[in-house]
Amino acid sequence: MKVKRFFAADMRQAMKLVRDEMGADASIIANRRVAGGVELTAALDYEAPRVTPPTPGLDQELKKTQERIVKARAQLGEGGQPADGPQVNRQLFGETMRQAVEQGSPVAQQLLARLQNEHATETRPETRAAAPQPDTADTGIGAMRAELAGLREMLETQLGNMAWGQINQQRPHQASLWRRLTQLGLPAELSKQLMAKVADVTDIRQAWRMLLAHLAHSIPVIRDELIEQNGVIALVGPTGAGKTTSLGKLAARYVLKHGSQHVALVTMDTFRIGAHEQLRTLGRILNVPVRVVDEQNSLSDVLKEFSGKRMVLVDTAGMQGQDPQLRSQLSELAAQGQRVRTLLVLAATSQYQVLKSAYHHYKSCGLSGCILTKIDEAATLGESLGLAMEQALPVAYMADGQRIPDDICQAVGHKLVSRAVSMASNAGEAPADEAMGNVFAGILHAG
Repeated sequence: MKVKRFFAADMRQAMKLVRDEMGADASIIANRRVAGGVELTAALDYEAPRVTPPTPGLDQELKKTQERIVKARAQLGEGGQPADGPQVNRQLFGETMRQAVEQGSPVAQQLLARLQNEHATETRPETRAAAPQPDTADTGIGAMRAELAGLREMLETQLGNMAWGQINQQRPHQASLWRRLTQLGLPAELSKQLMAKVADVTDIRQAWRMLLAHLAHSIPVIRDELIEQNGVIALVGPTGAGKTTSLGKLAARYVLKHGSQHVALVTMDTFRIGAHEQLRTLGRILNVPVRVVDEQNSLSDVLKEFSGKRMVLVDTAGMQGQDPQLRSQLSELAAQGQRVRTLLVLAATSQYQVLKSAYHHYKSCGLSGCILTKIDEAATLGESLGLAMEQALPVAYMADGQRIPDDICQAVGHKLVSRAVSMASNAGEAPADEAMGNVFAGILHAG
């Protein structure tokens, strides 16, 4: 029997190292948290039978598993312990894990033995007699929570791979659709919701067309072009998202249609060196006035000065989410109420978590919609569309280049979907089984 240790930042990476080096037949015989990540001990040619894939009640059992894990963690936080070892195991893992243990799964047996040993140690009379000091108790609870998190991550990874394997073998048409949605870059939960809409469709081509139609219909968009409605529009977003360039494109489009006498530009970005000079240069080219919001001139004063203009475009500074100056800037915008329509500028090249973080940092100023930029540089569009759908944030414009005013157009649902499909087709091969297993593990974690 070959035994080897593996170190990684998290459980999923460690499992990948095991599979890459020792193959799918390797068994996990131990795991523990270490400084900087986790340590797995894996064995090859282990003589225990493998876990039989769960049968039709998989979804219900997974849901019950998540509920039991939440209850167990809550009890740990309160300092309470179940009466005996077997109750702990049933509470954490439920019937699915019990069956896996009875069938001889080495992973399931290892998890079971570890929890029983830890529980026996904590409930032993001599252990109870010596009451631990507060610091020791806190450390023990923290270690238990870390251990539970690691065990849960390992369980989710394995069950995710099992769930994907079951779909791939029993429902290959659905598996193909899952791969396509994942290749678009859509979040796992959103893909799950879309798949539920075509669960009864057997023809894969028809199902794919229906999925794209549902997706196009689900994307919130601003149907009327904002620069035709007049008023005040402010652009906010992270550094480098393309706020100033997008503002220049909108200003140029307005000037081409209605002339320069009815539009004005405002910048609140006094933090970057020469930031307002960039806007002043644009103002000179378009022959429109430019004002800077600073300590001597508040946003309200500047907007009052431009009250005779039909369109006022406001540029803002991109800063870190926890920066007090950013909160001050957003509060000043929010104080204008319905007078200002605020658009969040998001770069399509950003990861989903980065986009989501930006939304939560800037939503306090009352967002009216968003502009998707750098589409020409992005590998996929699904992350941006997924955020817009999950947060009900209408897409106003999509920008795919640096040219002013050419590389920007009004957002339309079916055009966004068509662009997303085209980008996915150019990206290369569909996601591998390992990536799809991680998708299903993510769904379990979110549940």
